[in-house]
Amino acid sequence: MADATAQESSQRPWGYYVVLADMPDHKVKRIHIKPGKRLSLQRHQHRAEHWHVITGTAVVTRNNEQLTLRPGDSVDIPKGAIHRIENPGPDEMYFIEVQHGDYFGEDDIERLEDDFGRI
Repeated sequence: MADATAQESSQRPWGYYVVLADMPDHKVKRIHIKPGKRLSLQRHQHRAEHWHVITGTAVVTRNNEQLTLRPGDSVDIPKGAIHRIENPGPDEMYFIEVQHGDYFGEDDIERLEDDFGRI
């Protein structure tokens, strides 16, 4: 079983994330998005996600909807849903991502569009 106190982190072109917990039945990340940046438009086959905005404003695409979230707001991303999150504001945006499912590897990301050529 992975250590729930592990502080794995990873730099990305849009910002970075820190893994707060990595357990067999869930994974929790604190994700930081730079102003004007967004994650790839993507979907997952093995996990659903719950996003909770801590600071800043987030624009979330979930299938055909677009939602604006502010600190304290949350959204659920079902397994298989096409989704993305972006930071339209002038400051960094932070949110907590709780993944739940049967597999949490980065290779479960199917990128459909990407600002950084990672398709």
